[in-house]
Amino acid sequence: MSFDKLRFDDGPYPRARLGFVAVANAGLTEGDMFAMCPPGVGLSFTRVRMQTACTVASLSGMERDLGDALATLSPGRQDLDVLCYNCTAGSFVIGEDKIIAMIEATRPQGRATTLLSGVHAALRAVGARRVAMATAYTDDINELEKAHFTRQGFDVVNLAGLGLLTDVEMNRVSPDCLMDFARHVDRPEADALFISCGALRSTGIVETLERELGKPVIGSNQASMWNCLRLAGIRDRMAGFGSLLRDH
Repeated sequence: MSFDKLRFDDGPYPRARLGFVAVANAGLTEGDMFAMCPPGVGLSFTRVRMQTACTVASLSGMERDLGDALATLSPGRQDLDVLCYNCTAGSFVIGEDKIIAMIEATRPQGRATTLLSGVHAALRAVGARRVAMATAYTDDINELEKAHFTRQGFDVVNLAGLGLLTDVEMNRVSPDCLMDFARHVDRPEADALFISCGALRSTGIVETLERELGKPVIGSNQASMWNCLRLAGIRDRMAGFGSLLRDH
C-alpha cells in the first residue's frame, strides 16, 4: 500500500540550528545552552578529546583532534547555521583564527566561531574596554589570557584565577562561592566583569551580580550562546541571563 500524500515543513527548528564542540569532560555546556535557547532554535553537540587536567599542553593538544570532533557533529546534515568551538582557554591557546579556519575547511555551510570570539563581541556590545577577569585557571594560563585580551584592545584592570585543574572541580564551585570570587576580582574602574571558563556556573549568577555591581557581567557560556544566536540572525531578547541577552 503506497502513501501519496507525503508533506514536508521547515522541521522542528525552523529558525536556526546551532552546533557546539565541547571539551571531553565538559559538564555544563548542554544544560547552559538549552536554558538560554529560544523556541524554534535547535542545538547539536559533540566532544573533542582533552586530557583530564586543564593545562597549556592539554589545551593545545585539542587541535589535533578537532577535525575528528567536527566530523561527528551532524555529519549527514547541511543545515547547521553556526558551528562553535566552545572552550574559552582552548580558543586562545590554539588560536581563534586557526580554529575558525579548521571549521570553515570541514564545514563550509555554516558560520564558524569560537566561545572566545563571542566574549570579544559581548564585551564590545556592552561598551567595555576596561575589564576585570575572574577565571578558573592556573597562573600560566591566566598570563596567556591576559596577553590575548590586551592584543584585542582591552585593558585588563585585574585578573585572578581559582587555580583549578579539572572540569569536575570547576563544576563544583558553588554559585555563592563564585559570586564571592567575582566580587573579590571586580574593580571600580572596570567597565565590565568577565567570568572566564565554560566549566564555572556563571550563567545563573550574572543577573544578580549585575544588579549588585552596577555593571555588565559576562560569562563564557552566556557570551557564546548570545554570539551564536546573533550570528544565526536570532535577535530575541531574554530576561534572566544578564544585560547581554536582555538588551543586546
